[in-house]
Amino acid sequence: MTKEKRKRLIYSLVTYLLVIAAFIFLQSMIANKTISRSLKGQLVPICCWIVMAVSLNLVVGISGELSLGHAGFMSVGAYTGAVVSGWLLNGFDVQDTTLRLVLAIVAGGLFSGIVGALIGIPVLRLRGDYLAIVTLAFGEIIRSLVNVFYVGTADGKLHFSFLQKNMPDAVTMLVDGAKGAVKVKPISTFTAGFILVLITLVVVLNLINSRAGRAIKACRDNRIAAESMGVNVTKYKMMAFVTAAVLAGMAGALYGLNSSTVVPSQFTFNQSINVLVFVVLGGLGNVLGSIISAAFLTILPEMLRAFADYRMLVYAVVLILVMIFTNNPTIRSWVNRLTAPLRKKEKTGGDAQ
Repeated sequence: MTKEKRKRLIYSLVTYLLVIAAFIFLQSMIANKTISRSLKGQLVPICCWIVMAVSLNLVVGISGELSLGHAGFMSVGAYTGAVVSGWLLNGFDVQDTTLRLVLAIVAGGLFSGIVGALIGIPVLRLRGDYLAIVTLAFGEIIRSLVNVFYVGTADGKLHFSFLQKNMPDAVTMLVDGAKGAVKVKPISTFTAGFILVLITLVVVLNLINSRAGRAIKACRDNRIAAESMGVNVTKYKMMAFVTAAVLAGMAGALYGLNSSTVVPSQFTFNQSINVLVFVVLGGLGNVLGSIISAAFLTILPEMLRAFADYRMLVYAVVLILVMIFTNNPTIRSWVNRLTAPLRKKEKTGGDAQ
């Protein structure tokens, strides 16, 4: 095994083990009732934001494309999941919450992937700021469409309408325009969120370490050189973009089924920026960093509630300090000194082989 493969294997194992250890620790706290209600209520959203951060890192960090509309894919998944779950419950009387949750998450991911492919075909031919602006516009378009979108079920059939309610008299509304998804039965669980995080890690880490992942990184590092070597740049960027869209849709479905209401205001441009902050704070291309930063920044506002009206001000200050701290040359040199013996030992082992 080469040194590079060994490093990737160790990194993947550490990531999986930390996530599993965190899940076991939190489950033991839940079983012993030593966890606060506020933190317990944040567990599923934390899982959703971790999936969002890791999936966006695939686009921004690994593929090298700036996307500002990731919350749009999340909203597609959230509304799709709410409609599927409500349709199964009200149209077919499916009482099995696990089945409804799984089908809703799968449907949310598939529909978001389709939307991502349709958006990606024209968009991924753009570069840099142009791509960022177009993805930003996409997120706002999705939010505007949802505001005038109506979905209902009657006699086991789904009925759709835009701009006005043109529904049968006996219809049960599932999505009611600006009011959002109604009659959503919260069925998400922390275990489901943990499984979704593991699925996301398996998909993203295996993609990054595969031949396709190396092609994606080659396109990011030097597009012209990759094209000259016969790499289909659009194909591999599309692969990363659609994969991220599918994962974001699955996270959205889980997020939407964690509460009784899903409204368009939950998926604004600010949410896309929040996810981008998770990615930048954790490090571009650093999956483990995205997990830690997403969990930390999701819990932090709740931890700062003691500051009342100054809570978000303190949050912004803490965010700035963390960014300065992680990018400080002196701190980086300390980290390099601490890890130098490990790197030296690894190099010696590689030379011996």
